[in-house]
Amino acid sequence: MFGDSAARGADVESLWRRDQGTRCEAKSCQTGEISTVEAAVQSHSSRDAGMQTDQSEATIQNLDLQKEAPVDYAGLLSFLQGVEDVIIKELNKNWRSHAFDDFEVNWVDQNETVVFGFHLFQVSCLHSLSYPEAQDQKLQVTSISWNATGSVVACSYGRLDDGDWSTEKSYVCTWNLDRRGLNPKRPDLVVDVPSSVMCLAFHPSQPSLIVGGLYSGEVLIWDTSRIEDPLIWRTGMTDDTHTDPVYQRTRGETAVGVTSLSFSCFDPSVFIIGVEGGYSLKCSTAVETAAVPRTGSSVPLKAPAQFAFSPHGGPVYCVSCSPFHRNLFLSGGTDGHVHLHSMLQAQPLISLQLSKKYLFSVRWSPVRPLVFAAATGEGEVQLFDFGKSSQKPAVSIKQASAQTPVYCIEFNFKQPQLLAAGDASGMLKIWQLSSDFIQQGPREMNHLEQLANEVAD
Repeated sequence: MFGDSAARGADVESLWRRDQGTRCEAKSCQTGEISTVEAAVQSHSSRDAGMQTDQSEATIQNLDLQKEAPVDYAGLLSFLQGVEDVIIKELNKNWRSHAFDDFEVNWVDQNETVVFGFHLFQVSCLHSLSYPEAQDQKLQVTSISWNATGSVVACSYGRLDDGDWSTEKSYVCTWNLDRRGLNPKRPDLVVDVPSSVMCLAFHPSQPSLIVGGLYSGEVLIWDTSRIEDPLIWRTGMTDDTHTDPVYQRTRGETAVGVTSLSFSCFDPSVFIIGVEGGYSLKCSTAVETAAVPRTGSSVPLKAPAQFAFSPHGGPVYCVSCSPFHRNLFLSGGTDGHVHLHSMLQAQPLISLQLSKKYLFSVRWSPVRPLVFAAATGEGEVQLFDFGKSSQKPAVSIKQASAQTPVYCIEFNFKQPQLLAAGDASGMLKIWQLSSDFIQQGPREMNHLEQLANEVAD
């Protein structure tokens, strides 16, 4: 009934494969386009509203601004006639008064402070300069000088208290305050010196020349423009040179140790010296009196002393002749006093005790006739203004600790607002003064003349 047979095959075409090959569709994951609508949030209408209340018609009618107030002319005339004599008397008194002669309004200076109508003098520290190698040796600043341009300050290092002065190495250092990138602990020039430098001074017109006096008695001159070898001259050690750090002069037949010297600004032949015995002596280079000749000296010596002033209670360490009056000078010493002297009188015009310790330096201001500065053994620099007070300082600057004396001070003649001070710690500080210390008052010279004409008791 059943049997094997072969049937013809049949093909069934796939519609899915055909459709995939002919149809291309682009697909992505991004959503459809987002519709946006612009709408302003600011209101489309505005309204102005005033905050002031409206006055009523009745109030406006009651305000008659053009109506003049009644004046009692008879009463006013009677009042003015009654006070006329008193007002005229006070006006005449004010016209004759000199209470505000020295007062000047300063609209520029920001360092000045006014409290309840009183001027407080302002001083600020501009630079604190030092040479670490000298400080490591415990050397002190013994002298200061400004050069002829007023931009360079020099200081010498040495010892004024103890130590083996004769063999100890010391230094002369300079800083240019106008130099960009000034390093307060790196001087522009350092000169090694084989002995303590006791004093130094710049040449008055050649800004690169410095002269220094050594403990050994030698005098040296350096040219700071020669970096490699600045030493250009030295006296050497002979019978005609100094053989001691304290310069020797003679008064008659007695030798005196000179500790300080200042030339008159009005007569180049006149100078004042301070001596170890406490005296200040008026001297002259024009004298003809011969001094006792020194053994081995080939230079004829003269005895310049002409007049002795009332002594201090100890050696005189500093003298300063006034740049504004030919007869006035200051002296200071180990008794802590400053004396204001006239060269015409033996007794001081004024005696001020500024310190319980020594006074090492005193200097007149180069621009203010009544101002001077003093360096004390208590670490202070005191600024006096005789126009304000003849008994107490206008400012006391704390330069160092009480155990660190200030040995030297120097005003800057070209930039009078600058004052340099050196102390026993080896620090050289540059102080900037306010205008009160550099602006001369209209009657200041008259005040100075009155001081000079006073008769000492």
